[in-house]
Amino acid sequence: MVQDRVTGTLAVGDLTGRTFSEDEIELTEAFANQAAVALEHARLLGEAERRTAELDATNQELEAFSYSVSHDLRAPLRGIDGFSQALMNEYSDVLDEQAQHYLERVRTGSERMGQLIDDLLALSQVTRGEMRRENVDLSDLARTIVTGLQERDPQRQVEFVIQDGVVLNGDTRLLRVALENLLGNAWKYTGKHDQARIEFGLTEDDGKRTCFIRDDGSGFDMAYADRLFGAFQRLHDASEFEGSGIGLATVQRIINRHGGRIWAESAVDEGATFFFTLH
Repeated sequence: MVQDRVTGTLAVGDLTGRTFSEDEIELTEAFANQAAVALEHARLLGEAERRTAELDATNQELEAFSYSVSHDLRAPLRGIDGFSQALMNEYSDVLDEQAQHYLERVRTGSERMGQLIDDLLALSQVTRGEMRRENVDLSDLARTIVTGLQERDPQRQVEFVIQDGVVLNGDTRLLRVALENLLGNAWKYTGKHDQARIEFGLTEDDGKRTCFIRDDGSGFDMAYADRLFGAFQRLHDASEFEGSGIGLATVQRIINRHGGRIWAESAVDEGATFFFTLH
């Protein structure tokens, strides 16, 4: 019996018909209890394995569905964008200001949808395919990403501080995606500052090597921190900061695939620091 639930019956007898001693009865009861516990553990393990298999299958179906939908949406979206651009180019002289404004909104919407599709594909792809782990120089990756950010917006005044020699074991492709999202977020949320500072480095947390990305941007209220890594979750209005709300969900999946952990600390208008570990 386990937790007041009968898990089985153990029958013991003696062919000679003798009566069992108290010690023999106690030993048999102890054996029966241990057997019951072992059976219960086996049942729970089997149930956990079954549910894990069901969850894995469901996740794979969702990933395949997400990839398929995102891929299939590209063609009609290209058509919308292309035809709206053609209308603006070829009929701008006969379209009034309001009509041109509507077409601009169509194009803006199609561009946002295109970015959303790209982000959905990235989200689905981080859990597809085999990981290839090796020692990865995250400092070099960060510098490459920062150079790209600066080239796209050379007018920004942002000081980058990148610690040298941050080398961890992981999948280069996935870690590049993670850093692109984290550094891209820091770049975006410092965008309203005339001057900003973004840091990337390595520290120790409970004896574990922990990477961090720190900025002095808009920050967020820690009361909503549990929403940070959910897909389509945003802590800022889209009119204030652009984005699909998928980037951090992608980062979390990448860190999870590495057996690590990601979390953040922040305060409104005081910047944010994102931490992650790899196993």
